[in-house]
Amino acid sequence: MKIVVCIKQVPDTKGGVKFNPDGTLDRAAMLTIMNPDDKAGLEAALRLKDQYGAEVTVITMGLPKAEDVLREALAMGADNAILVTDRVLGGADTWATSQTLAGAIRNLEYDLIITGRQAIDGDTAQVGPQISEHLDIPVISYAQNIKIDGNSVIVERQFDDRYHVLKAQMPCLITALSELNEPRYMTPGGIFDACKAEITVWGRANLVDVEDSNLGLKGSPTQIAKASDKVRKGAGEKVTLDPAESVDYIIDKLKEKHIV
Repeated sequence: MKIVVCIKQVPDTKGGVKFNPDGTLDRAAMLTIMNPDDKAGLEAALRLKDQYGAEVTVITMGLPKAEDVLREALAMGADNAILVTDRVLGGADTWATSQTLAGAIRNLEYDLIITGRQAIDGDTAQVGPQISEHLDIPVISYAQNIKIDGNSVIVERQFDDRYHVLKAQMPCLITALSELNEPRYMTPGGIFDACKAEITVWGRANLVDVEDSNLGLKGSPTQIAKASDKVRKGAGEKVTLDPAESVDYIIDKLKEKHIV
């Protein structure tokens, strides 16, 4: 079995975010981490590797510094790593990103593609399903459990307060929730090997069946009207009341906001 896992290097939002003049994120100026949903997807792939002897290839699109999350994935147990980077790919929205990743994945053999549900820097949950559409393969999103049955995959798909059980023939794409599992830690030996490992680097020339008009900022139909750091909340209203008065005060406020 061959599994491709799409991962993304995202800003560590605890350290704040910064923007370029065109409204896109200034990724080069921020601390970064592996996107949590993607990390759960990687762990799911590694568990399938442990169980079935699968070969796991991780792929990311980003700046050259995105190599860091690829080495983290290798240290966790992935077998191969591919960085897709090129100036013409910068500023991509979900459409251009999914076109890029699909164009890269067309170079690979795969039975299963796993992506995170969504990235914490965009929260769109669009890239995974868009990749499946470009590759013309089935997609099962919001996976909270994954099993293999012969040439098919069985997935528990989260749905409100319950879940659906769906079965699809491979090749198939799955989007994973961060609640899917608890990702493993990197091992000392894995870190040592990952530092020495060769990262495959692809650019525009390596993308298969992708038009220039669908790449980068110019190929992104999404237009950013305004971007800003999160607004800090004020101290709010402070009152000093006895317990009985406090209850009446809270109830009045809830009624005022039509909560009760």
